[in-house]
Amino acid sequence: MDDSRKVCIVTGGGTGTGAATALQLARRGWRVVVNFSRSEADANATVDACNAAGGDAFACRGDVAVDADCRALAQAALDRWSRIDALVNSAGITKFSHAAKLESIDADDFQRIYAVNVVGAYQMIRACTPAMQAAGSGAIVNVSSIAGLLGEGSSVPYIASKGALNAMTLSLARALAPAIRVNAVCPGLIETRWHTSRFDAESYARFKERYEGLVPLGKVATAADVADAIVWLIEGARVVTGELLMIDSGKHLGKF
Repeated sequence: MDDSRKVCIVTGGGTGTGAATALQLARRGWRVVVNFSRSEADANATVDACNAAGGDAFACRGDVAVDADCRALAQAALDRWSRIDALVNSAGITKFSHAAKLESIDADDFQRIYAVNVVGAYQMIRACTPAMQAAGSGAIVNVSSIAGLLGEGSSVPYIASKGALNAMTLSLARALAPAIRVNAVCPGLIETRWHTSRFDAESYARFKERYEGLVPLGKVATAADVADAIVWLIEGARVVTGELLMIDSGKHLGKF
């Protein structure tokens, strides 16, 4: 067995940005653990695509909100390949609710969303760090959102969770250096089923058109666009850590 091929765990790897990242890494020869909690069929499809692209991948069920599952994910990678070189925290959830509708959100919503988006990311980092430190190197990319920077998004708990994830990225980038680099990508609207499933085709087309009319580049990112940035932060950004990289077609610049 070739032990030189690098290994990445991608949480939420069955769909969207996670799936696109797993596939891009596989095309570059990586071995990938495709984590899922519910989307088993999607995760298996991602694994098949990764293996067909020349990678080596397997699917592993686990809820990142559960610490034992996080530790089991890390151990599964080590049991199979004896190394962990990178971690992509792509698992995330939300509840769609306008920020002004205060009564539509309760403490349980906050706790559920934070458990996955913040605590889950932390637990995965904690589970993977020992192997990276033992190897003397590692790269972690948290999939955040411009919601955490601009204060607008699908709901207040989601916005707050991404703000917390951004702050945690900065803290751990300091704490885990120099062996491990920790960065985050902060996408705007991504054309994935996260959004398309909320609307019928006509309503989504209007939603997308409005967004494109607000951003300087006039386009919506794809999952592959975000995966490009993630892969660069893993493989190419050797002196980049603590970066919150906005991938939003310039939305953070405001209307133009």
